[in-house]
Amino acid sequence: MSEFTPHPVPSGIIEENGRRKMIDAKGREVPLDPVRPQDQLQDEQVRKIAGYALALSDQLRRFKEHTFDDISAFEAILAQEYEARLGGAKGNKTLTTYDGLYQVQVQVQDRVDFGPELQIAKGLIDECLNEWSADSRPEIQAIVTRAFNTDREGQINRAEIFMLLRLEIEDRRWMRAMDAIRDAMRVVGKATYVRVRQRPNTEAPWQTVLLDLAKV
Repeated sequence: MSEFTPHPVPSGIIEENGRRKMIDAKGREVPLDPVRPQDQLQDEQVRKIAGYALALSDQLRRFKEHTFDDISAFEAILAQEYEARLGGAKGNKTLTTYDGLYQVQVQVQDRVDFGPELQIAKGLIDECLNEWSADSRPEIQAIVTRAFNTDREGQINRAEIFMLLRLEIEDRRWMRAMDAIRDAMRVVGKATYVRVRQRPNTEAPWQTVLLDLAKV
């Protein structure tokens, strides 16, 4: 599958006193013979994939650590020479190779959560939608639906919430709802992202080096 060594994952088959057995999802010991061959094969394949995934995750963690260490060392050199720091107030920065073909971007973004005011905003928005003609603003209804529909973890769609704030609607209740959304925002921390980009020549657009399995 890959040239790198997978992370050790325990075998699903246990040998004890000459007997081979497996542990089921309820923690019970099950003799190997009654376990269907396809279940044994599935267990083996999942453990194999998990081993490579764990190794890849560890590589990404080390890549991130080394990246920040290298950038910090570079910043220390600049600070010593120019008595200044690299990047803006939030720590965002972009480093580019001399030929302009490779680039590393560091972005620091606020982690935003929403307080109980968000439910007040939802009530005001629902009042607006109930009074407006059902056919007059279907695109707004779609955004609202996507914004407040929670995912499996109970999280709302933050991108769609921010989309609501960009809509220019003069209804006073709508504007109060937008005020409630803004008041609901809580900065609960910061997240730092690293993006590596490349291009074949300086006239070509930048291409992001994909580190997301869903996009590779």
